[in-house]
Amino acid sequence: MRIAPIAPGTRPELASAEAAIAAERGRVSPLYQVLLNSPAIAHGWEQLLTAVRNRSSLPADLRELVILRVAVLNRAPYEFDAHVPHAQKAGVRDEKIDALRAEPLAALFTGLERSVLELTDTMTRDIEVPDTLFAAVSASLDAQAMIDLTVTIAAYNMVSRFLVALQIGH
Repeated sequence: MRIAPIAPGTRPELASAEAAIAAERGRVSPLYQVLLNSPAIAHGWEQLLTAVRNRSSLPADLRELVILRVAVLNRAPYEFDAHVPHAQKAGVRDEKIDALRAEPLAALFTGLERSVLELTDTMTRDIEVPDTLFAAVSASLDAQAMIDLTVTIAAYNMVSRFLVALQIGH
């Protein structure tokens, strides 16, 4: 790690922030231990990512496919490994999890999954999304789900790039 993590319980002024993170996440992970070097950022990060993971209208299996694909594209193995159990719990089969590492994506994904993963690839690699791709995805998702999907892709690009830049989990 390029920035020293703050071990939980070592700084009394962070006790309430650590408690809030642990309440939502079950623990203060290495990611949050580094983020706690900036308490305001740690708080905002936790609020955003909790909304993305736990309060989104996006089905859990699609959400986890997106998160895993972003981790692959951004070469963030810590993020990938952290989300495999969430994907499995959401019903994503191991062969689909493994297939997220392949180029091009395997035919075993459903039409909606393929379009969502294409959107993930495009947002991550190219930033700009062609109207035809947006229309293809939004034909299957309502406005709220499209917002939730787009924010999930963007947020996990932030997460993976933060992890990789600071060498968290290496």
